[in-house]
Amino acid sequence: MKSKRASFFSHETLEKNVGWLILATIAVVSIAGLVQIVPLFFQHSTTAPVQGVEPYTALRLAGRDVYIREGCVGCHSQQVRTLAAEVQRYGHYSEAGEGVYDRPFLWGSKRTGPDLARVGGRYSDDWHRVHLNNPRDVVPESNMPAYPWLRQTPVASDPVQAGMRALRTLGVPYSDEQIAGAAAELAGKTEEDALVAYLQGLGLAMKKQGR
Repeated sequence: MKSKRASFFSHETLEKNVGWLILATIAVVSIAGLVQIVPLFFQHSTTAPVQGVEPYTALRLAGRDVYIREGCVGCHSQQVRTLAAEVQRYGHYSEAGEGVYDRPFLWGSKRTGPDLARVGGRYSDDWHRVHLNNPRDVVPESNMPAYPWLRQTPVASDPVQAGMRALRTLGVPYSDEQIAGAAAELAGKTEEDALVAYLQGLGLAMKKQGR
């Protein structure tokens, strides 16, 4: 009996042709991703800043750059999930509006160390300085590396000003005065000062709201 020839648009085509299977998979995943992601760009809750969230100051922006450069995001997340255990430990769960000025976002995906989304104001500046210089001085069981060089390294203002200009093109509302004043704000500051300022500002907007 003569077998019926399968149509080109059939499972058999995909099952016997790896190339077509790959292309079809990419198409399906792309369409599904667009359906999920595109609407978020038009939702107020994901595009508007949470009350109290403002663009980073020049010093905090410099500290954020140090945080990224030193790979802190590899061990510390900044994303409190809605799980009861996380909210009880770290505070109110993270909201999209908290990160509208973050380029790139630093949610992270690993917690070798604790989540830092709500670390602002939890410890004193001096505690952070000691912790960065030698973590074991304040947390004996810590496996975090020490960053003593940050205390001696001055912050360069030119990269920060360039970063502020670039962020403004992406929608962060920096004024000309803020960009011009970055050099004065960073004068005499070290990378340690900048990183401490960045950490001390994390999550403060939500805390001021009592959340």
